[in-house]
Amino acid sequence: MRRPSKRLTTKEINLGRHKSSKTASLGTDDDESTDENDGGSDILIPGLPTRFTYKELEAATNYFRNKIGSGGFGAVYKGELPDRTTVAVKRIECAGLQGRKEFCTEIAIIGNIRHVNLYMNRSSLDRSLFGVGPALEWQERVDIAGGAARGLAYLHAGCDHKIIHCDVKPENILLHDGGQVKISDFGLAKLLSPEQSGLFTTMRGTRGYLAPEWLTNAAISDRTDVYSFGMVLLEIVHGRKNRSGASEEGEEEEEGGGYFPLVALEGHEEGRYLQLADQRLEGRVREEEVARVVKLALCCLHEEPRLRPSMAVVVGMLEGNMEVWEPKVESLNFLRLYGRGFMEPPAAVGGGGGSERVGGVAALAGGDDTASRTSAVTGHVADGSGSSNS
Repeated sequence: MRRPSKRLTTKEINLGRHKSSKTASLGTDDDESTDENDGGSDILIPGLPTRFTYKELEAATNYFRNKIGSGGFGAVYKGELPDRTTVAVKRIECAGLQGRKEFCTEIAIIGNIRHVNLYMNRSSLDRSLFGVGPALEWQERVDIAGGAARGLAYLHAGCDHKIIHCDVKPENILLHDGGQVKISDFGLAKLLSPEQSGLFTTMRGTRGYLAPEWLTNAAISDRTDVYSFGMVLLEIVHGRKNRSGASEEGEEEEEGGGYFPLVALEGHEEGRYLQLADQRLEGRVREEEVARVVKLALCCLHEEPRLRPSMAVVVGMLEGNMEVWEPKVESLNFLRLYGRGFMEPPAAVGGGGGSERVGGVAALAGGDDTASRTSAVTGHVADGSGSSNS
């Protein structure tokens, strides 16, 4: 006779995230019925993120009232946890597949880098640079550029895997009192292992900061971020968007059709640098200082990626530890085409209002007014030095 087999019992073991203290203290009926001998079915691993309920995040942000930024298909709100920790909470406002994908990408990227708290009390660079109020002094601008460059250099070379941000722009550079600068919004970022290629199936980034290689079959690399940083650097010098046209005060349109990168190139060729600086500085900057930053920005904009410096080299040049390269004018002639209207800078298919950010085939134009309660998370971001602060 066959001996009856013993019934094999299995139990699912979950690697659980740490619950917030409030959630954990509530308990559930399931918790009470758990076998006392095995201590529960959840194994909590130190270092995993804390999970908050939607109600807890509503309470922490006072029902999402204090908006401090936006990007990546969602808005960011300032909040405070019961232990008085200040946090930034990102809330998805577009429930589409692309929005969810970017949000998950951002979490995955942040999980691969050392991080500090996201909330920065001076908001993003674009507000300080283009908004109303006192103009940033020249040394402030150089320090901000240096901090952003260190952050990008860390993403490119300081992590286990190279991280290409793909959306470097003033809106994604956060400022804090005391000169702290952080890179934010990793929704379009790409995590590359050494064996992976840099070939992308879709264009990523924001109009005006996209490198020429997005329009070709060339591989996307860390030098793609360098190009975007070069565009940001010119805006830091000038204090206005690179393609601004006539100003609100009724000034005449700038040379180069209002395309400042061409104005900067022509100024470099003619040896005229001081006029490229933000007029609000009113002579509080020396021409040789402007020349150094403009030359560096133009080197970052070389059409051939191999001719651009790495972000580590950019840091050395900004800090004065390395001599600034001389731009190769022959590799900048495409700026003349952009500036004179013969060719548009790389952009998404389609147009319209809103953020012309490319996260797929077309830019986000107009926007979706339907708010989503899909997800929210406390945000953290890479520090330029790789250190961790509280």
